[in-house]
Amino acid sequence: MPQRAPPGAARSGATRTDRSPSGDTAPAGSPGPAPPPQPRGETRKSLTDRLRRERVIAIIRGTDTKAAERTVHILREEGITLIEVSLTTPDAAGIIARSSREAGDTLIGAGTVLTGDDARAVQQAGAAFVVTPALAEGSLTAHALGLPVVAGALTPTEIVRAVSEGASAVKLFPASVGGPAYLRSLREPLPGVPFVPTGGVDADAAHAYLEAGALAVGVGAPIMGDAPHGGDPDALRERCRAFLTALTRHREGE
Repeated sequence: MPQRAPPGAARSGATRTDRSPSGDTAPAGSPGPAPPPQPRGETRKSLTDRLRRERVIAIIRGTDTKAAERTVHILREEGITLIEVSLTTPDAAGIIARSSREAGDTLIGAGTVLTGDDARAVQQAGAAFVVTPALAEGSLTAHALGLPVVAGALTPTEIVRAVSEGASAVKLFPASVGGPAYLRSLREPLPGVPFVPTGGVDADAAHAYLEAGALAVGVGAPIMGDAPHGGDPDALRERCRAFLTALTRHREGE
């Protein structure tokens, strides 16, 4: 009698494949594709600690690749060490990859991460964290890949969902819709949520949000101006210094 194959054995002529977390397949027993380079990713807690210490994520959203990359360097030189490069910027993944190689203690993250492909691409580029404008596939995939996520949400329902899906912090966006008063109202039933208000946050608003209990703030145009589009780099340095001075005054008053 023919011998019965043991349970779980592959059928004759068939090749079993193993699936990697990225979705790639490889024949059983083969080394498979090389794993992607590990991002300089923070753990959920350590990113939260950095947000609490630095108090600001600087958001680069530009139309000129070279100018946007130059903006990253200037921010680092001026002492801003949490930097988000939006994927709406041309060659954003390349900017993240090149900047991350020489970032030192600075964390270079990716913003506007909406899809699973976005999340996988920025992980390959070496992003240290991910920021999303809303709850989407990108935040879930990034979390599954081990990247800390600052997930965009506005309503209480969205905020609770963001936390339940593993967000390290919640990007309250667009924060200008409700302002610091809205943040205070949210923190009454949700005191443990680490909020990062973003959208229309200048130095004065940053102080008000931090006073209202924000963990940190996300700041784009009030610091960047037109620098990521090719604008004056010296003016960018002045805005960085002014914003950091305002944060120092806030800390001294805490």
